[in-house]
Amino acid sequence: ADPACLPRIAVLVPAWNEAPVLAFSIDRMMSLAYPAQRLRVVVVDDASTDGTPELLQAKSERYPGRVVALRREQGGQGKAHTLNHGLRALLDDDWAQAVLITDADVVFRPDAVARMARHLADPSVGAVTAFIKESSEPPNWMSRYIGYEYATAQLAARRAQNVVGAQACLAGGAQLLSRENLDALGGRIDTTTLAEDTVTTLLTQVRGRRVVFDPNAVCLAEEPASVVGLWKQRLRWSRGNLQVTRRFHSLFFRPHRGHHLGNPWFGLQWYATLLLPAFMVLVSVALVLMWVFEADASRLLFMAYWAVCAFAFVFTTSFVWTSLCMVAAWVVYRVDHVVALRRFVPVLVAIVGFGPLLCAMTFAAYVAEVRGAAATWDKTEKTGKVANA
Repeated sequence: ADPACLPRIAVLVPAWNEAPVLAFSIDRMMSLAYPAQRLRVVVVDDASTDGTPELLQAKSERYPGRVVALRREQGGQGKAHTLNHGLRALLDDDWAQAVLITDADVVFRPDAVARMARHLADPSVGAVTAFIKESSEPPNWMSRYIGYEYATAQLAARRAQNVVGAQACLAGGAQLLSRENLDALGGRIDTTTLAEDTVTTLLTQVRGRRVVFDPNAVCLAEEPASVVGLWKQRLRWSRGNLQVTRRFHSLFFRPHRGHHLGNPWFGLQWYATLLLPAFMVLVSVALVLMWVFEADASRLLFMAYWAVCAFAFVFTTSFVWTSLCMVAAWVVYRVDHVVALRRFVPVLVAIVGFGPLLCAMTFAAYVAEVRGAAATWDKTEKTGKVANA
């Protein structure tokens, strides 16, 4: 892209006790293949109690005018509130033509931001997202599962959503929003759900602007390294998706002239993931009933079911197995809490399956929503294990 045509971008980073990862990610942001005078980083310190304030002071002095530190003296309200604190400051000034919302640990490939920014030359585009690649170094057994999941469930699915013209979610660590789109959204991020990035994605499209996924814009991130860490992250994601579904349910399967969220394929993809725990329970019940009333037919149906599931898992990372495996996945989660037993967890996950583990987390989100559990935003702990890009 012509450097003169690239918008002025303010990179907005919420941070709470992020000293282990911020130093590296800020330095990498400052070295991007993007015009220096058109990129600045604004970090909102959410009342950190570690060395984050001192680190930000040092970075502000090293990169004067390009790294800006804001601080909330009373934090703990969650990511969306922290982002809104930064957005108020950014939108009060007319410098930023676009805002890139990211996370403290995310590291962008040198050309990633420029690749994202080029899409904003089209005024119909309100937001752009990138491919976040799991890049913990050294990789462990869990990071390899997540890496495969991201390459299929994220990279492949979002490419397909580009074709349909309806995106389900901007990646939380790579949300590039035009100023016009932010203004249309009221200049703030939703604080009523645990999935503020999904709400932003859907509202952008409802209000007539497109959301684009660029698979060639790559950024690297550290993902959870244990079942307990993954459970904590995905429980938050799944509860957020349930909350978003309640809010936007009237959009699905209802074609609309202004957006493509009512596309039947998009609705099927959305609910196929959300309702997987229910499907797994229904399959279990159906197989048991078939066995009781028609044993021969149930055997044939069971073999066909497993064949279809195996094929689907390889090509789409479908979350298979029956409801018993969700119970087994929950047992693995409990085992991971016991230090003396953690060495058995990789083998147990291999037996139970990574898909059923994710499905059990979605089921746990159902339970949490029914119980009315507090919707707190628990951040995933990061240690700075992102591989060099």
